[in-house]
Amino acid sequence: MGLGFIGQEIARAALQSEELELIGAVDKSPSLAGKKLTDVLGIPAGTFKISSTLSQAVGRRQGVVLLHATGSKLPQVTDQVLEALSLGMHVVSTCEELSFPWFNYADLAEKIERAAQRAGTTVISTGINPGFVMDRLVATLGQVCGQVRHVKVTRVVDARTRREGLQRKVGAGLTEDEFFNLVDQEAVGHVGLVESTALCALGLGLDCDDFEEELTPVFAEEDISGGAFLVKKGRVAGMHQVAVGLAEGQEKVRLELTIAVGADDPGDVIEIDADPPVRLSIPGGLSGDRATANLVVNAAPRVTAAQPGLLTVLELPAAR
Repeated sequence: MGLGFIGQEIARAALQSEELELIGAVDKSPSLAGKKLTDVLGIPAGTFKISSTLSQAVGRRQGVVLLHATGSKLPQVTDQVLEALSLGMHVVSTCEELSFPWFNYADLAEKIERAAQRAGTTVISTGINPGFVMDRLVATLGQVCGQVRHVKVTRVVDARTRREGLQRKVGAGLTEDEFFNLVDQEAVGHVGLVESTALCALGLGLDCDDFEEELTPVFAEEDISGGAFLVKKGRVAGMHQVAVGLAEGQEKVRLELTIAVGADDPGDVIEIDADPPVRLSIPGGLSGDRATANLVVNAAPRVTAAQPGLLTVLELPAAR
């Protein structure tokens, strides 16, 4: 459900999976509904057409998993998730705020939990982040540690390697004033970093009682080409976003995310201050779009065997 850039990546990954059978697709956009999925993806994807409604796509089939990629904000997608549950479907979503919805939307989380319990099905959100590199992977590494004192995760992404939509989302090409105007409208920045912070703390057994977040622009020191458009010197090249988890005023979790056109030294680094300490570095960093698609597809068979309800990625089995 949802055939934007990420949704199409998920569909391609599902077609390549030996564990899944892709049986339908849903998108309400007039430009897509009614078209054959094969024509939209440009690869063989069966003979079915894209439906405009979920019930039309699913029919009377049972045990279906919805691969859901329509939005980042939980209030915008809650009705879609509830509709899927009413049809007896499991849901694996890319909605960032659904990754740990108790943080900002406890009432909606409870509503989804009750609906999933009634249906006997499972709901989970995953992706590269939130969902893996800055939370689940950190929790997995923490299993070799004793008591954790502090964790810092740094992720640097050169936005030139990502889709144009992401380059726009991090503010590339804007002036400083334009950037902060869009920040005030919540139209720029990465959704889900605080949710990752909460998941990271939970996975490491850190009892954080407060969370803070800061978003600042990264400026181009020279003209930067190679992306979807030229970013001129002095303009915004991207963003630097920080979220921290505190316990009685003391920092316990620090997540730093830089996504910018031309960002230096892209990669992922996890540093856990514990006994023994752990440091993991992934030069170049994990792929964002393709990794998210694979995470969604690989989670689908797992949720059919999971306990009913609204879960987090920390409750998924480590193995595929």
